[in-house]
Amino acid sequence: MSLKKDAVAAPFVQVEEDENGVLKNISFTNDENFNFAYDVVDKLAKKCPDKTAMIHISKEGKERAFTFYEMSRYSSKVANYLQYLGIRKGDHVMLVLKRHYQFWFAILALHKIGAVVIPATNLLLKSDFEYRFKTGKVDAILCTADGPVSREVDKATRSYRNLKVKIMVGASRKGWHSFNKEVKYFSSHFKRPRGEQAIHGDDPSIMFFTSGTTSYPKITTHNFKYPLGHYVTAKYWHQVDPEGIHFAISDTGWGKALWGKIYGQWLCEAAVFTYDFDDFDAKEILRMIERYRITTFCAPPTVYRVMVHLKLDQYDLSSLQNVTTAGEALNPEIYEKFRAKTGLTLMEGFGQTETTLIIGNLTGDKPRPGSMGKPTPQYDVRVMLQDGTLAAPEEEGEIVIRTSQGIPDGLFMEYYGDEEKTNAAWYDGYYHTGDTAYYDEDGYLWYVGRTDDVIKSSGYRIGPFEIENEIMKLPYVLECAVTAVPDPIRGQAIKASIVLTNGEEASDKLKSEIMKSLKKNIASYKWPKILDFTKELPKTISGKIRRKEIRDMDEGSEGKEENGKENEVENDIESNE
Repeated sequence: MSLKKDAVAAPFVQVEEDENGVLKNISFTNDENFNFAYDVVDKLAKKCPDKTAMIHISKEGKERAFTFYEMSRYSSKVANYLQYLGIRKGDHVMLVLKRHYQFWFAILALHKIGAVVIPATNLLLKSDFEYRFKTGKVDAILCTADGPVSREVDKATRSYRNLKVKIMVGASRKGWHSFNKEVKYFSSHFKRPRGEQAIHGDDPSIMFFTSGTTSYPKITTHNFKYPLGHYVTAKYWHQVDPEGIHFAISDTGWGKALWGKIYGQWLCEAAVFTYDFDDFDAKEILRMIERYRITTFCAPPTVYRVMVHLKLDQYDLSSLQNVTTAGEALNPEIYEKFRAKTGLTLMEGFGQTETTLIIGNLTGDKPRPGSMGKPTPQYDVRVMLQDGTLAAPEEEGEIVIRTSQGIPDGLFMEYYGDEEKTNAAWYDGYYHTGDTAYYDEDGYLWYVGRTDDVIKSSGYRIGPFEIENEIMKLPYVLECAVTAVPDPIRGQAIKASIVLTNGEEASDKLKSEIMKSLKKNIASYKWPKILDFTKELPKTISGKIRRKEIRDMDEGSEGKEENGKENEVENDIESNE
């Protein structure tokens, strides 16, 4: 079946559903010249000019609402402005704009010009910018006036001389163009480029720096077809309501923002909600959901881990129709607690900076706590063993995407400027995700960990997630990370780094209690040898736990007295059993 003829996505997306609206197949057509800014936003501006595209709340609490007509008009003004400053098709332009509403004007404007967008976080410092400018060959930057961002950029440009345009949003500073003062003088009409300047679907459109969990961040390059890949994300996973409002927590500095704050939602003609906060406050987020009658909500597991410790019955969440989570694996304990407190079922999903949604609990699926769900019809997903054969049910292997029969819209083009890393991940007709999982007999996928997170102890291959799930069941645990530490006998031993909830204090008694619980519920070869209480876990800018950083710290302190004392505690626990 095709979409309704009047749907903005209709010329580009064809879907096959069963009688219950469950997605069976999807294909993309007429995408060879697809451009989201022209083919979606500008068309919606004509079709439904007064329809709300975004409700925006500034950090000061000021509310703004933008229609599709306004998004089209303002993005054209910005496109004319950026062209006046010398930005052309193919230029690499970095956006460091937090959740400022100007981000939407800028990204659409750059799409209209045909420039390449590079979103980045405002947490970057001089050395971070130096690396990103050099490896991304950045030509221009639009950045927030908040905080030290512009000063750090200026420091980085002392060694990087190719940044030709610097634009500040929200204020002005010597050596920078002032976005707010200058853009108002430009026309709100911008013609779609034709001829040699025409923009094609296979042209590079957006580049994301990965989180860098194992090395310096790679640069994932996507083409102009990438937004189409998020139709499934929004329609069947978020399950957005065209008459509702979708709220995604993510900051515009990383890839997840494009999953939940623009592409798929507007392809489905749904409004997005943006709260430009500096510091996360779960209670304030819940108040926003209540006040603005949010219909669909997406956040990483970390957010739900905090929420389940609040009195959720004090908030009116009745407007919520669907809640989703991704970014890292969701612990079943959090899934169950959230459902018990709200009646809402968390629909987990899995994807990467290199992809759109690969695996998820979609419309019509019955989630299984702890499972990522099933592969979407958009991707040909397999689980592959180390020898290159495909895994049978219950066999752990790497999640791969078959591309020998065609590359789906949504899958990246390459790691920019790094053929070696591209070829290391994409070969023999498969893209290798670097994540491990297994299928059950019913086709649900269960996450194990990154390939470099797998612990090899005494001949066993142990995924950290199962152990973390058991620890997360304890009411006084807020977060945990299970990693390997060097061990002269086992090769690697298991360490659990634990963050306690407010009011709980670390003690040997608590360690003993945790170990007793684990020994009742998981096999002996999975028991941690070391329990370490910490105030926080190292994380990437996108909120994922950096297990590699924990491992690196442990490898650097191998044999130190501190580890010896922890081992003594473990021995005491064993002797008291």
